Amino acid sequence: MQDSAGTPIIRVEGLGKTYADGFEALKNINLDVYSGEIFALLGPNGAGKTTLINIICGITRPSGGRITVDGRDIIRDFRHTRSMIGLVPQELSTDMFESVWSTVSFSRGLFGRPADPQHIEKILRSLSLWNKKDSKIMTLSGGMKRRVLIAKALAHEPRILFLDEPTAGVDVELRKDMWQIVRDLRESGVTIILTTHYIEEAEMIADRIGVINHGEIIRVQEKHELMQELGRKQLVVHLHAPLARVPDSLESYALELADNGTRLVYTYETRAERTGITALLQQISDAGIRFHDIETSESSLEEIFVGLVKQVVPPASAVARGEVR
Repeated sequence: MQDSAGTPIIRVEGLGKTYADGFEALKNINLDVYSGEIFALLGPNGAGKTTLINIICGITRPSGGRITVDGRDIIRDFRHTRSMIGLVPQELSTDMFESVWSTVSFSRGLFGRPADPQHIEKILRSLSLWNKKDSKIMTLSGGMKRRVLIAKALAHEPRILFLDEPTAGVDVELRKDMWQIVRDLRESGVTIILTTHYIEEAEMIADRIGVINHGEIIRVQEKHELMQELGRKQLVVHLHAPLARVPDSLESYALELADNGTRLVYTYETRAERTGITALLQQISDAGIRFHDIETSESSLEEIFVGLVKQVVPPASAVARGEVR
């Protein structure tokens, strides 16, 4: 992944989008995406993810702000910047009566690229679609149709690929295959921007995470830094006998009793230099409390995401208009 100090391949500055009915879908979005990274954009339904992607891809016009792709303005240099981008939309929208080969080849021609059967074959083979090349789209499974959308997006050899909920409605096995495809694309130099409801996948595959809520970017950070900064760890002490209450001598640790007093739970920050675990275990022993096991767990990206989203309260006007569900 390119160092974040370099020039971004996508730069979004002061972007806003307000629809004719007054709904403000995006508010002063500022975002850089760097060449060769996998950037995951997370947010609840209606947060503005798809609107942001559609504006960058030239499908929706912004109300204000500026976007550049590889240093060129997406409105003034629309043809050039759009040719650099491949988009895999949420909807399975393609010509159901066309063959896989025809629809992927046609997508390449739409961008003015010369016919290249070898390139089309390479894409179809990489997506396990080669044996379906002559099949009509309507005969394919939902997972295979989604692979066709990826093939179409890659047909004109873009440097940037947007994946909007690419594994929605796809079974677990096929999801794993698709994420391997994403990794392979990144290794070939393609920059990947994805949105997903499966936050564990973003945790597994993304280099950086952006969180959007109510049309605003509320966090952009390297994935590991985000999890270290906002993550929490828990130490669970399994007791021989249940406790009715936490002894006064242990109050400073803010311990919680769980499972009818059979477990003591200690929560601490992952970035803390001193966790106090050794002293805690000693004080538990000094208090005459016997335990037979201890375990630790760490908060997932999903828990961190939920915590971030809960911190952002929607404006009263949005609630009044019924835009917040």
